[in-house]
Amino acid sequence: MKISATIVTLNEERNIARAIESLKPCVDEIVVVDSGSSDRTREIAAELGARVVREEWRGYAEQKNFAATCAAHDWILSIDADEELTPELAAEIQALRAAGDRSEFGGWTMPRRAHYLGRWIQHSGWYPDRKIRLYHRGRGMWKGERVHESVEVTGAIGELRSDLLHFTCDSLNQHLLTIDRYTSLAAQAIAESGKPAPFRRLVIDPPWTFIRSYFFQRGFLDGMHGFVIAAMAGFYTFLKYAKAREMAR
Repeated sequence: MKISATIVTLNEERNIARAIESLKPCVDEIVVVDSGSSDRTREIAAELGARVVREEWRGYAEQKNFAATCAAHDWILSIDADEELTPELAAEIQALRAAGDRSEFGGWTMPRRAHYLGRWIQHSGWYPDRKIRLYHRGRGMWKGERVHESVEVTGAIGELRSDLLHFTCDSLNQHLLTIDRYTSLAAQAIAESGKPAPFRRLVIDPPWTFIRSYFFQRGFLDGMHGFVIAAMAGFYTFLKYAKAREMAR
């Protein structure tokens, strides 16, 4: 079972070394697809042994599908530059790799644990946040309009136990910038779909999003971090629909 790891990048010199080093124990090659970094992302990746491909940005899902076509092997382990395999997860994947043919599976999910404002988040709808990241490119591909892309596969889906680590925002300002970028993409997808964004969405959905995250998804157990996550989730929902209504006008 040969595995190619793929990472799509843009100005990720702070993160790329950590991601690549975590992959080395369990993959046969590492492919970095860069969409025009102005920092040292490509140089660092090449120095660490990754094969670097330059490609103009196609969108999140399409860029990751393109990266899969650049791989030498059919099994793809796709992570983001701000993610890292724990040693335990790398060992699980290495055990799969050593076991040989697993043709009955289309892919495997893994739990993802987020590091936010200096703390690991245990609840708030952010954990275990299982994602398919190891998949066979003949039976799976990335789907998603503009944002919130994910892998869809045919065949059985296995479950890995150990964590994929996600290093999210170090500051509230960084989180706000991320929200601004993603809500613009989400609003554009709503506008292009032709579906209306009624005013009630601005009134009802944001507080419900907060309540779901903080109470039903037990964000209160994450302390002040859980409160901030819930509040930011509500703000994200409000801003997404407000921008969609603005675009519709």
